[in-house]
Amino acid sequence: MRIGIIGAGAMAAALGGGWAAAGHEVVIGARSAEAARELAARINSTLGDTSPRRGARVSETTEIPRTAESERASLIAVRATGIGAAIAGADIVLMAVPVSALAALLDEYGSALAGKVVIDCTNAFLPDEAAPDGVTAFVLSEDAVAERIAAGAPKAHVVKAFNLLAAEVWAGADRIFDGARLAVPLCGDDAEAIRTVATLAEDLALQPFPAGGLHRAKYLEATSVFTVGLWFSGADARAMLPPLSAAFAVADA
Repeated sequence: MRIGIIGAGAMAAALGGGWAAAGHEVVIGARSAEAARELAARINSTLGDTSPRRGARVSETTEIPRTAESERASLIAVRATGIGAAIAGADIVLMAVPVSALAALLDEYGSALAGKVVIDCTNAFLPDEAAPDGVTAFVLSEDAVAERIAAGAPKAHVVKAFNLLAAEVWAGADRIFDGARLAVPLCGDDAEAIRTVATLAEDLALQPFPAGGLHRAKYLEATSVFTVGLWFSGADARAMLPPLSAAFAVADA
């Protein structure tokens, strides 16, 4: 797939690096041409890494080992370009920019996103000023970033994904925790776009699952701000939920 990544920060590096290693054509577009070039060069320097996550699909079991040289030869070098060119040449566009940059970005390029799958991995975090002294917590500066992106690019197929965890998790090799594969909920209104993003999640050895239409993306954003705040405070947010086998409810009579 041809993937245009808008932004040159940690999330762009983590997801873009993983997709490039999986054999996708990745182009980095950013306001800073230097930052885009530096990120492309950094990702290219890692291509050929044979760690288990690199290019491993969830459905794959074992495969014939490949040398680092043959692996590198089969991959497409990541390129850096302007934002407009990154969007124009892409089938899928990842929005990996601060939420504060979205308004200007959508004003300038919203129409260029028509017909493309747009992945929104952003979160509108602000410090929680009401938190007790010494406690790090967050609130949302707006409730539905994904819906704002869809409104600014009405002919794009927006999918909310990859917003629940920090870039360092996506960049890491660990995918199995407590016996379960790390999952990625996907919210969007277009079934084909959901399938496309699900494939990209599998290419990172993650387990995707549909989580409803784009109107439900606000709940992913709220989940992220809540759980990240818990993690920063030292609480194990994962311990709040039992495994699926123990999660049940009986309807009230």
